[in-house]
Amino acid sequence: MTGPGKTRIAILGASGYSGAELVRLLARHPKVTLSFLGAASEAGKELKELYPALRGLALPRLAKLEPADLAGQADLVFLALPHTESQKLAPALLAAGLKVVDLSGDFRLRDAAQYAAFYKTEHREPAALAEAVYGLTEIHGPAVAKARLVANPGCYTTCSILPLYPLLKAGWLKIDSVVIDAKSGVTGAGRKLTNANTFAEVDANFSAYKVAGAHQHIPEIEQELSAAAGAPMTVTFTPHLLPLNRGILATCYASPAKPASEAELQACVADFYRDKPFVRVLAGAELPTLRSVVGSNLLEVAVKYDARAKRVIVFSALDNLVKGAAGQAVQNMNLMQGWPETDGLELIAQPV
Repeated sequence: MTGPGKTRIAILGASGYSGAELVRLLARHPKVTLSFLGAASEAGKELKELYPALRGLALPRLAKLEPADLAGQADLVFLALPHTESQKLAPALLAAGLKVVDLSGDFRLRDAAQYAAFYKTEHREPAALAEAVYGLTEIHGPAVAKARLVANPGCYTTCSILPLYPLLKAGWLKIDSVVIDAKSGVTGAGRKLTNANTFAEVDANFSAYKVAGAHQHIPEIEQELSAAAGAPMTVTFTPHLLPLNRGILATCYASPAKPASEAELQACVADFYRDKPFVRVLAGAELPTLRSVVGSNLLEVAVKYDARAKRVIVFSALDNLVKGAAGQAVQNMNLMQGWPETDGLELIAQPV
């Protein structure tokens, strides 16, 4: 796609699920043109060869990355690359005057020591890490709007942080009681084939993985929820793999810090997100479902109070490739460029 006066966009890692989803969204964005699609392992191919759904779009061929060339081809770069790869590229892209939205975990954690603990590698770019803004626009929107480098949050983290953040900030929850039980579709693991995500292993199956504090999204969740609570937090987070392509459903449990009613808890969350276009807070008997969000950039939230057990239960659902990855990245781009947050993202969920 080309167009006069449009912002030129490069996507590195365009052959992966998140990269292809970025292409799907940005191909119809009114203010951008896709000028470079990088995918070293698939260089020379057309993206439609990998994703037939993208047939009919006029797209650049996939190319091997030459970072020095991007300054002349792009204004903003999306990095949809494996962990540690963005650290190698982002500083040079920033130095060349480009804006960067990184979809990996490379710049999400403020404490560099956490990378060694959870990603099993040292962080090598402390200056870029210090500059990066955590890209949850519903919480950090003003900072995102001024940023050159945005760390796009993970899918599990978005589904966990956003529903709990208002309740912790308002002091409704005991900070040592939070348990997050989350289930994701297979695309959350990326396109690279492993034994765990083959059809034979996933179909008609359901399993937990990376349990007992082993998942790399835990420090990201704790970082943001601690900021909301105003005190350090440790959460119990257990991910599960669903035999589905897309979607995350999280059920979060916590004990109330003060006498609570369901109406008060619902009002707290609804008021916090009243003007946020991509958070839909449900009331009454409605609960989030994957079908109500998949294909859209929406996060649905519902809050219940179990008076018998004295437990707050918060439900949330999103599409892990849209609000959990590419859609959220486009949200961040829109703010970075000074555009309406909803540009290119007014998507309706797939009814069936």
